[in-house]
Amino acid sequence: MRIMLNTNILISAFVFKSNKMNKLINKLSKEHEIIICSYTVEELKELVNTKFKVDQKDLDEFLKNFPYDLVYSPMNIENKLFEIRDKDDYIILHTAIIENVDIFITGDKDFNDINIDKPEIMNATEFLEKY
Repeated sequence: MRIMLNTNILISAFVFKSNKMNKLINKLSKEHEIIICSYTVEELKELVNTKFKVDQKDLDEFLKNFPYDLVYSPMNIENKLFEIRDKDDYIILHTAIIENVDIFITGDKDFNDINIDKPEIMNATEFLEKY
């Protein structure tokens, strides 16, 4: 399956390095295709630099070694496919839809109320329990 990760999942994997995130990334990299959009990469770089004060070289190394396919997030979107509170989150899920992603994994509760057929939206725990 094609599985897109949200920024908060990548932060958990890179900054906090929890056992659950290690298990998730290991499972995804062995059994699925990990997708990350260009908007998420830029958001990740900004957050790591401003909020977590992690050396940018460490993030570059993480992204270089992380097993993912990068897809482009279009910045000019004309047709709204769904409603979401945070406009910055819209671009990420919109990219998942147009890139035909099967599952979108996020820890952001703003995605809980989105009603779309595909991708299936779930958090890391839900994914690990189901798959």
